[in-house]
Amino acid sequence: MSENLEAFRSEIRAWLEANCPAEMREPMKSEDDTYWGGRKAVFKSEAQKAWFEACRDKGYTVPDWPKAYGGAGLSAAETKVLREEMARINARSPLSSFGIWMLGPALLQFGTEDQKVHYLNQIARGEIRWCQGYSEPGSGSDLVSLQTFGEDKGDHWVVNGQKIWTSYADKADWIFCLVRTDKTNKYQGITFMLFDMESPGVSTKPILLISGNSPFCETFFDNVKVPKDQFVGTVNRGWDVAKYLLGHEREMISAGGAGADMVSAGALYAKSLGKNANGELDDPILRAKMAEFDVDVFAFRAMGERFMDMWKTGRAHPASSNMMKYSGTELNKRRYELVMSGSGSEGLEWESDESRNGASARTWLRTKANSIEGGTSEVMLNVISKRILELPGG
Repeated sequence: MSENLEAFRSEIRAWLEANCPAEMREPMKSEDDTYWGGRKAVFKSEAQKAWFEACRDKGYTVPDWPKAYGGAGLSAAETKVLREEMARINARSPLSSFGIWMLGPALLQFGTEDQKVHYLNQIARGEIRWCQGYSEPGSGSDLVSLQTFGEDKGDHWVVNGQKIWTSYADKADWIFCLVRTDKTNKYQGITFMLFDMESPGVSTKPILLISGNSPFCETFFDNVKVPKDQFVGTVNRGWDVAKYLLGHEREMISAGGAGADMVSAGALYAKSLGKNANGELDDPILRAKMAEFDVDVFAFRAMGERFMDMWKTGRAHPASSNMMKYSGTELNKRRYELVMSGSGSEGLEWESDESRNGASARTWLRTKANSIEGGTSEVMLNVISKRILELPGG
């Protein structure tokens, strides 16, 4: 087995050298460097286009999905090798997608065969960009209290209501959306619907954040007609799908804690702080904080590897994603606190090309939302205390 994996690693290295352009191995300078796909997508460069198309054609946008659904059909071990080799050369992700991170796993678990063939192939090929319709103005942490309602009209539903914090709704093609279809049953009265964002009656309004950017939107549904076959799982049992998807969303958010590479944070800030006679960062307190942070990142990665192995064999605790989400978001907030502490006055710059349009400061502000989105840290800690530590409830 190990010999086969080593042969596969050699094959992957050769393929990456031949297909990953040099530009796609450089750090991203802004969010515009991310390719999201979809019917409105525009490639930023020929290199980005070439890299995406090479991965798409090999099934490497979703390497562990079956070939019938647009993937490469790789085993878990082979997928790990591919990701390790991409990380080794700092290759950018060829395609970012809520369809890959969240909806795809839910469809693989709950979707019909027709849904899998139809939607998963479009997701894998970057032909459809999704957004998530979960939170509402009065239903965030208590998501099951959502009020967006779908009235049964025989061959279709008519949906009315509002969602909030809908990431990139103004750029998405379709939405996977929780809609109440039975007002008499709180948990078994929700349906997991899929519908086109260009449907009559759908509108969005960006929400400006303190970072100066606006990835979030308010989304409004005014008598939106949704065909009766555009749901996942069972009518009125969408909460089962929602809970499963939330686990993958929390994994996605937690990934920020591990960072993009293994470089010590201290190496990034020698320019602003300088070094002492021993060649060390010339700030012992910050140096100690950075060393502590690096150790915690390694521990977090080890925890993630352990959970992944347990998930594959069905031995993981259902609340393990809550642990990953809480730990990852707290680590990511700490990372950018260190970035700001170690960047000096340059870290406060907001608009120059040298600072990449204030990337550090804007990202630092953006990370404050990590402990809210996908379930607040307080809710994560409550779940961990009750379901893993088995502490008595208040």
